[in-house]
Amino acid sequence: MTTSKAIRIERPGGPEEMQLVQVEVGEPGPGEIRIRHQAIGLNFIDVYQRTGLYPFPMPLQLGMEASGIVEAVGEGVSHLKPGDRAAYASQPPGSYSQLRVMPARNVCRLPDAIDFETGAAMMLKGMTAQYLLKKTLPQGGLQPGDHVLFHAAAGGVGLIACQWARALGLQLIGTAGSPEKCRLALEHGAAHAIDYKREDFVARVKEITGGAGVKVVYDSIGQDTFEKSLDCLRPFGLMASFGNASGPVPPIAPGILGTKGSLYLTRCTLFAHMATRESTQAMADDLFDAVVRGDVKIRIDQRYPLEQVQQAHRDLEARRTTGCTILTL
Repeated sequence: MTTSKAIRIERPGGPEEMQLVQVEVGEPGPGEIRIRHQAIGLNFIDVYQRTGLYPFPMPLQLGMEASGIVEAVGEGVSHLKPGDRAAYASQPPGSYSQLRVMPARNVCRLPDAIDFETGAAMMLKGMTAQYLLKKTLPQGGLQPGDHVLFHAAAGGVGLIACQWARALGLQLIGTAGSPEKCRLALEHGAAHAIDYKREDFVARVKEITGGAGVKVVYDSIGQDTFEKSLDCLRPFGLMASFGNASGPVPPIAPGILGTKGSLYLTRCTLFAHMATRESTQAMADDLFDAVVRGDVKIRIDQRYPLEQVQQAHRDLEARRTTGCTILTL
């Protein structure tokens, strides 16, 4: 056994519930690895788990994403070996730590061309953008020139999606909460940016699309944007809800989808797409290729020492962050 610093909560609640503790870390079992982290990614799903919106047994060691060096592998693990540079977005939580034992299935070798900080910042957010733009598609798919609406376009997932959409030839309309954030989205490939605090984003979307609406809305905001997002869709359009930053979406009557144009609705999650080792690797390879080619640049705008994780969560919840945020060791 060796010890590791880790961030743990004893009960759901605010940022003050996160405490720095010492935990014991043993040897990996079958299908597991032990990894020593070099950098840790911060994501809104961490907030959902901390508050209890996504319930977990307590006590809970938080964190879903990190990069580091593999120290040991358990029986049956063939795609990784000790000494490998690696990165992951993975369940169960536990990445807010120096060292951990975890399932190997969702851990991928990190290409030498990608540094550890980038690796830690990109996996969960980058593979989310990947499955949204490549797999979560409206009827008939997406073709170059098609309009899509992406909320929180200046966030970690959003800035990656802006760049990737541009590379795919899509006309991404991004929303953000300030003129500065709108400029950031435009600089990263959004075709249009809407400041939702100053403008009616439904009216602007209709104006941009000549009244037609968009084929798909990608919405991680949830309660505050859901209903208006439906009004941005063209007939047979797809509403892809993938987050709850403003709170969970209230129940809706399916008939609403009919009256608004036979719309499609999905509540999608990353880990459904990462259910197998093969699907995880294929998604990661697509992301790695996009980053190495330069189609997608990972912007890290905030760095906090692990010991300052409470402040990192406060800033994330207050929407004071842009791009990606990492915890350093």
